[in-house]
Amino acid sequence: MTSTCRPGRAWIITPALRAGRFEGAQNCGAAVAVVDIEDSVALRDKQTARTACEAFFALPDPTCTRGIRINSLTTLDGIKDIAALAAYTHRPDLILVPKVESPRDIELTAASLDTDGYTPDIWALIESPRAFNNLPGIMRAPRLGGVVFGSADYAASVGCGLSWEALRYTRSSLINAATAADIPAIDAPTWELHNPDTLRRDAELAKELGFYGKGCVHPRHVEVINEVFTPTAEELSQARAIVAAADASGGSVTTVNGQMRGTPFFNAARALIADADRTS
Repeated sequence: MTSTCRPGRAWIITPALRAGRFEGAQNCGAAVAVVDIEDSVALRDKQTARTACEAFFALPDPTCTRGIRINSLTTLDGIKDIAALAAYTHRPDLILVPKVESPRDIELTAASLDTDGYTPDIWALIESPRAFNNLPGIMRAPRLGGVVFGSADYAASVGCGLSWEALRYTRSSLINAATAADIPAIDAPTWELHNPDTLRRDAELAKELGFYGKGCVHPRHVEVINEVFTPTAEELSQARAIVAAADASGGSVTTVNGQMRGTPFFNAARALIADADRTS
């Protein structure tokens, strides 16, 4: 069965070899904290990182979902990562599998790690042209919990820029496929660390497009992401007005504040309220 877990809006990722950042990452307000042993770790340091990051999951009283980004399962390091995770005393809640291009990557992760007492949430990092060509198949993986957009790797592979316009089609394709599969999609981080206006703009565009949340690589980004993706009091008030109008009209087309509203608007308003109630 496809996971329906939606662990949160802001995701922060921290390198496995920066143990001094572990506690801060888990307590910065992000709903998901991911320790990384893939792109942020040099090949020569993979084994060191593999061992060091278990401490990330041993910290007491976590206030967030704790995950790990392993190496691609098409590499020897990815296979070693899975073997190491199976032996951890403290295990991650979530496994982020990079370079996913086939449902087999998700199936192998589940087959290797699932036990009677442990079934981690498994997410796919979608970051290559081949992955986008294979999205329908990937989305059918039974244990897939959600998808994350890997903008940097995708842009590098096709030779395009990282601007919103350059990647709009790709993001839209991912949202469409994820929504069809009823799983959440998380947008890539904003790579400009010191420009809050750029971050806010990117987060607002991601929310408007349909992303459930957004990744980040610095704790200072978490507050903005949470703020953007949390429905405002005005948005909730408008949604409740639409639901009230729907109930009053018996589900027929009606008007709310001078705007025509019908079934699609009713459904969207109810979904917004339900999600706000679930996360409050």
